[in-house]
Formats: sequence, structure tokens, C-alpha cells
Amino acid sequence: MSKLLLVDGNALMHRAYHAIPPFRTSKEIPTNVLYGFLSILYKSIVDFQPTHVTVCFDTPVQTFRNKLLESYQAQRPKVDDDFITQIPFVKRALDAAHIFHIEKDGFEADDVIGTITHHYKNNGITVFILSGDKDIMQLVEEKVFIVTPQIGFSKTHIYSPRDVKEKLGVSPHQIPDYKALAGDPSDNYIGAKGIGPKTAAKLLAQFETVDNLLSKLETLPEGKVKTILKEHVEDVELAHQLATIITDVPLEFDIKGAEFVWFNDELKAYLTGFEMSSIIKRIFERKQGEVPQEKKPKVIKEKSQLSLF
Repeated sequence: MSKLLLVDGNALMHRAYHAIPPFRTSKEIPTNVLYGFLSILYKSIVDFQPTHVTVCFDTPVQTFRNKLLESYQAQRPKVDDDFITQIPFVKRALDAAHIFHIEKDGFEADDVIGTITHHYKNNGITVFILSGDKDIMQLVEEKVFIVTPQIGFSKTHIYSPRDVKEKLGVSPHQIPDYKALAGDPSDNYIGAKGIGPKTAAKLLAQFETVDNLLSKLETLPEGKVKTILKEHVEDVELAHQLATIITDVPLEFDIKGAEFVWFNDELKAYLTGFEMSSIIKRIFERKQGEVPQEKKPKVIKEKSQLSLF
């Protein structure tokens, strides 16, 4: 069976930066992002044995979402220099490992992941998306799963459509509608300000989509919810656009170029330059195709898995 592992590169790098101590080489080169990123990636490859691997990145260029809303993600703190320094390290490590990576100006990594997933999910390929972003859960389907590692990288939760519904109270395809109503402080848009997650899920259980809800506003009983929705129609429509992952980004991607065999000596030599003896030992002591004794990734309880992303 063909298995495609799609990696949200920026999400993993950020998690590594905040979860791993500020490792440095003897020459004071920061390495915690590179170390953490490869640790999570290696663990996922061992667990899921993908036949194809692709890492998707954001770019510094503003996306179409910034054009829709100037303040989109504007509240996020400035990225530290130590983090920025290590982005090329990660990409060069992927090149050394012959792991394909891709990005597209004007779009987020989520959109690149969404486009690749949409194209290949019905081609006999099972897709595993390594990310902790709630937005990306909208892509989950019968053969598309979200993989979220726990801090420490030793345990994993796999989200199926049922898991998403249990976590958020809505089905995966309803997540843009859910966020259109409840908003998203992390991305800096309000949706229908005053409508919380529980009310949003309740409304979608009744009306299925935001479009259907807004078209039937007059059927709602008089009260706070109806008043809020009437006042925030434009905000809800904008939030829906911001929350929806694009699945038709123009990409130059051929899955044959994403075939993955195993880690190689070129990567080993690259990591040696960063004095990463522990991760070199971990990666290269295992032979190609060798499965760990515990064949299935550990599934953790919901509360503890929030610690990764």
C-alpha cells in the first residue's frame, strides 16, 4: 500500500524551537530546531513506514489571506533570530536526506498540503499529515489522517473523522464553518464575536453550513444569537474564507519525486557537522524497513496531546 507522509514544516520547526532546550554546537551555532524537527520526522517515518514523504513550508511572502485581512496573524510575536537561522539548516538536511520539500509564495503550507492531499487521496494512497494545526483537520477523510505527536515525541495521536468530531464537536468538512462562527484569536479574526465554540457546533448541527445558516437567519428565534449573527454577517463570511484551506494551488509536484527509501550517509555527514551524535546514532542504528518492537504508535489522551502544537 502506498502511504504519503505530508509534513507541516513550519509547525514542526516552531514546536521544536519551543520544546527543545537551546542546543548549540561548540562554535555556538543553534541546533534545537534542526534536532527537534528531525526527531519528530524520524519517529513518524519509523511509525508509519511511508513510501513517499514531502515537507511543506510557509514562505516570508504575504499570502492571499493577508490581502483579505490586513491584520491576519498580525498579533503573533516576532520570530527569534535563532529560529530564522535554522530554517536553511532544516531544508539542507532534507536535501541531504533526499526528502522532497515544497513551498509556494502567496499560500500557506496548509494550502500546499491541502492541494497535494486533494489530488492524491483518491489514487489508492493513504495520506498522513504530520501537524498539530486545528485548521488542517478539515482535510481528514476516510484515507486522510492527521498525526499529532506529544511533547517528547514518543507518543502519537492519529485523528480520523470520528476523532475530529469528538474533539471539536463538528465534522472535518465543517471546520471552516465552525471557525467562521467562533473566530480564531491565534489568526486574529473574530467571526461572529460573542458566538462561542459550543454555540457554533450547535448551530452547525442544525444548519450544516454557514451559508445555509445565514440564508435562514430570519427563521431563528429572537435573541442574542440572532442579533450577533445579523451584526456580523460580513465578519462571518470573511472568517470562512480565511479558515478554508485551498486545494487547487498551482504546484509543480510529481509524487514520484517524493519517493522515500531510507536515510542515507549524506545526511549523516551533514549532521556530523552540527555535532549531533545522539540523533545520528538514533537514526542510523536502525536499518531500512526495520520496524520497532512496538509497531503501532502510542495513542495518548486528549488533554496531554495538546502540549505539542
